Amino acid sequence: MAEAQKTLRVTQIKSSIGYKKDQLATLKSLGLGKIGRSHDLVDNESVRGMIFKVKHLVKVEEL
Repeated sequence: MAEAQKTLRVTQIKSSIGYKKDQLATLKSLGLGKIGRSHDLVDNESVRGMIFKVKHLVKVEEL
């Protein structure tokens, strides 16, 4: 059987105003953009890298 992939729920908890444009672009690629918005993503290296870049703006939970 196929192994079930882990999922992460990423929630934006802080505004991106005043931060670099590449961090705003990273939030957009994570499916965020407004405070309180959440998105469920597959747990892989590329997603982890994007989360690390904006870790001060988001909250992450494992599902």
